[in-house]
Amino acid sequence: MTFLRLRAFLIRDFQNEASYRFAFLTTIGGVIFRSLLFFFLSEFIGVIADPFLGEYEGDYFSFVIIGIALGGYFGVGLTGFSSALRQAQVTGTLEATMMTPTPVSLVIVGSALWSYTYTTFRVFIYLLFGVLFLTLDLSQANIPAALVILVLSIIAFASMGIMAASVIMVIKRGDPVSGVLSNTANLLGGVFYPVAILPAWLQLFSYLLPLTYALHGLRLAMLNGAGWAELAPDILALLAFCVVLAPLSLLLFRWAVERARAEGTLAHY
Repeated sequence: MTFLRLRAFLIRDFQNEASYRFAFLTTIGGVIFRSLLFFFLSEFIGVIADPFLGEYEGDYFSFVIIGIALGGYFGVGLTGFSSALRQAQVTGTLEATMMTPTPVSLVIVGSALWSYTYTTFRVFIYLLFGVLFLTLDLSQANIPAALVILVLSIIAFASMGIMAASVIMVIKRGDPVSGVLSNTANLLGGVFYPVAILPAWLQLFSYLLPLTYALHGLRLAMLNGAGWAELAPDILALLAFCVVLAPLSLLLFRWAVERARAEGTLAHY
């Protein structure tokens, strides 16, 4: 039954997106454009960046393309749930869905399932284009470890997004949390440049973000082929984020839904 409900969410959102074929084509074009942009940028700053990339067996392009790919999961984790919630409020389907026997947790997951599926497709295009046509070398990649890091990262990112969606449920306004977290992560998380170039006091704040550990571990696994022992600190840090944030986010969202029901504002926006 759970599988069928998730499948229904996925089919619904796929059919909605499939009606906008031009948007699909522009997404592919955007992936290729950004890949070329950072490839040529890496040619320009490669010598300058190399001293800061010593622990990664790759050039700046390889470094940044993995950052962009994982950054996509971070972005959809932050905004996917709140965007789906907002759309359901506007279209009037939220209250009807919440009144069904479907558990709140399943509604949350199902609402963002298509966003994660589509993001995975974009990440695949990034990596495939980088390997086939540019200088991305993944021949040494530790795929099992990379998948473990990716799954833990998605859970941690999604938990933060569910908290952001809870804010929308309560205050009925545009999400003020996701924008702050997104900008902070881009500044401190090491998406476009190594955390090592930040001042020491800013580096302390970067280690409060799950994205920092996710990017560090994923780059070591994909570019260096690092083993489990070397990746253990990042994996354990991500696991700790998941253990704390996942149940907390579900409890917060359930509280937000119950409060909205009690106030009769579940469908208000």
